[in-house]
Amino acid sequence: MNNEEKITNVILAAADTGEYDMDSSLRELEELTQTAGGCVVGTIVQKRPAFDAGTCIGTGRLEELAEACVNLDAQLIVFDHELSATQIRNIEEITNIRTIDRTMLILDIFAGRARSSEGKLQVELALQKYRLPRLTGMGIEMSRMGGGIGAKGPGETKLETDKRHIRRRIAVLEEELSELKERRERQRARRKKDNILTAAIVGYTNVGKSTLLNALTQAGVLAENKLFATLDTTSRSIELPDGRSVMLIDTVGLIRRLPHNLVEAFKSTLEEAADADIIIEVIDSSSDEANEQIMVTQDLLEELKCSDTPHIYVFNKCDKQCNAISLPKDLPCVRISALNKTGFDELIRCITENLPQTSKNMNLCIPYSDANIINKIRENGKILSEEYTLEGIKTQALVDIKLQKLCSQYIIND
Repeated sequence: MNNEEKITNVILAAADTGEYDMDSSLRELEELTQTAGGCVVGTIVQKRPAFDAGTCIGTGRLEELAEACVNLDAQLIVFDHELSATQIRNIEEITNIRTIDRTMLILDIFAGRARSSEGKLQVELALQKYRLPRLTGMGIEMSRMGGGIGAKGPGETKLETDKRHIRRRIAVLEEELSELKERRERQRARRKKDNILTAAIVGYTNVGKSTLLNALTQAGVLAENKLFATLDTTSRSIELPDGRSVMLIDTVGLIRRLPHNLVEAFKSTLEEAADADIIIEVIDSSSDEANEQIMVTQDLLEELKCSDTPHIYVFNKCDKQCNAISLPKDLPCVRISALNKTGFDELIRCITENLPQTSKNMNLCIPYSDANIINKIRENGKILSEEYTLEGIKTQALVDIKLQKLCSQYIIND
């Protein structure tokens, strides 16, 4: 949000049906609102057995909400649930205040933060899929171009686009993303062929993934104390103590109750985690909700079918007051502060020990008669040092697993 723009006063609203922890969800919704540039001036919650089909929270509570909007000078209402077009229209008619839901708020943040062409395509696809079933019956939401929170969708040049046009646009976006996915799969295949090991950095939003990547690699990735500061995948390589290199891949942050369309839209980015050789899960150890955030991450990793991939848990922000976190004792865990760059030696050691052993550091003396083996090592591994002696070619090399048996006869101790 530009400094010249007036801050939007926002009231949060929700129907508490007991389906999830309402307090935690509303705290997160407030943080999302602040990330989008809004200021929360009030919250209204209605306990009820089920959502009201017409207004979500019921007309009586909605009238109280309308009065609160006037008293608190609110310009926007944000509901903690996904609303139908009819519900939005009814709420806006009674309150005369623009109304969006949690999904639209997240889409707004994503729209403002996507930088790569693929990220922008993914956001627009999610936006179009969100809008399609809501074209009929939209009130204020669809009748004005206006700026502010919830109105920054990329490619949204007119709000009264018909369903046919949106369906065509969805088809085009899906085709473009499919081509980008094929390109990414070719890149992953090339990395596999070149024996490039990859480590996906995953975790809840705002736990310090980008800060960690920056500290380890000087990647220059945006690292703000805001939700979804990073949406686009960033990859940087580091060298491990045993001579191997590993490509660190930063992924989009997760959030509880992430809208289905956004999960689908960003699954291509998250597939980097599914294809990684090791997963580095960053956890904010200072958060009161760390255990729940771990569950959200685990659910998505299972959905991506990568629960069997080697896994390291990195407890970040250990310079702050840490909370009790429930994890099986046999899992590799490291405590760090990405901001203060502490605990990194242990983290690098842990990554080195838990990466699949696709190559091995070996000291060899290869006779000149078998010098062709050097070329084989170089094709699938890495020559770290080489010395021509009377006995043969002395070399320290990272030897691919397929060649280790052949090279074992040439091992020397020094």
